[in-house]
Amino acid sequence: MVHGLRGTHHGLELIAAGIARGRVIIPDLPGFGDSEPMRGRTHDTAGYADALIELIRRLDDRGRPIVLIGHSFGSIVAARIAARVPHLVRRLVLINPISTPALAGPRVAMSKLTSAYYSLGRALPGKAGHALLSSRWVVLASSRAMTRTKDKRLREFIHDSHLRHFNRFHSPAVLSETFQASVTSTVADFADAIGMPTLLIAGEHDEIAPVAGQRELADRMADARLEVLPDVGHLVHYETPLAAAAAVERFLGTP
Repeated sequence: MVHGLRGTHHGLELIAAGIARGRVIIPDLPGFGDSEPMRGRTHDTAGYADALIELIRRLDDRGRPIVLIGHSFGSIVAARIAARVPHLVRRLVLINPISTPALAGPRVAMSKLTSAYYSLGRALPGKAGHALLSSRWVVLASSRAMTRTKDKRLREFIHDSHLRHFNRFHSPAVLSETFQASVTSTVADFADAIGMPTLLIAGEHDEIAPVAGQRELADRMADARLEVLPDVGHLVHYETPLAAAAAVERFLGTP
């Protein structure tokens, strides 16, 4: 499983817990969580794909194909891997997949503002840049903007999870590189090269990855099916993890 921007493996644990088939592995992407940054490589989709392909091969030197799952930014990385080494991916699951470029979509103004924020964080010296990018108030504002549930306890859990894990990035440079990759590439860049059975899981009220874009994405892929989860936005992994896991189980159980 491949987590999203500013995430760690913690964000996907609730979905993983509901998947009964096989062994589930959720690495922290290089430069996030407990993983060291890459040396001599840019932290973009190509760099992350290289790192994860190496991990996949290391975990099974027999080269048996896996089920690859990616959420949000992780969906772009997963799609790139599936397109590049299709013999290593037998099935692909993309949760809240990014199908339209943020700098050209309906949220372009917010995306440009966020891009400026990350650029400033990288430009500031040392601790000042890290402090800006790890601001509690910015993390909370982002969390509140993405959360759709009305359940007070669940909202508190989501905000607490973001406060604990959103700032586990190695440096402003790593975070800035990853953010730029997240707004300049999409799953659609690789859609035509993905031939294995693919499940797209969308949130009905996802403003970052709208359902309309997911329908277009599914139509472009050779063998894709789309499942839209009701009453949820971009945080399927927190708000409806059991429904997402059930969708994955059904997908893996079909021929």
